[in-house]
Amino acid sequence: MLLHLEKGQNFKDLIKNGVVLVDFFATWCGPCKMLSPELEKLAEKRTDINVLKVDIDEFEEIAAEYNIRVVPTLILFKDGANLSVSTGFKPLPSLEKFVDTAF
Repeated sequence: MLLHLEKGQNFKDLIKNGVVLVDFFATWCGPCKMLSPELEKLAEKRTDINVLKVDIDEFEEIAAEYNIRVVPTLILFKDGANLSVSTGFKPLPSLEKFVDTAF
């Protein structure tokens, strides 16, 4: 499932159960725009995970907490624990391999 963090939602609640791939992005970022359709395909294909998009300009405090310096940055969480981090554009096959490390 593809989710977008909205004002009023609790980030920690959204990542605490199961496998969640968080995409820290910016609307002005070219590689982020290229990554977005790949993440949509991943979310459709992999029903065993959630993909959560977080706009770093809208949620600066969360981006700072996770030390986001480059966009896009992907963080893979399992039951709230940070498993791994990846930066830059990734095509669907690379995204699938990245997510598979959580299983």
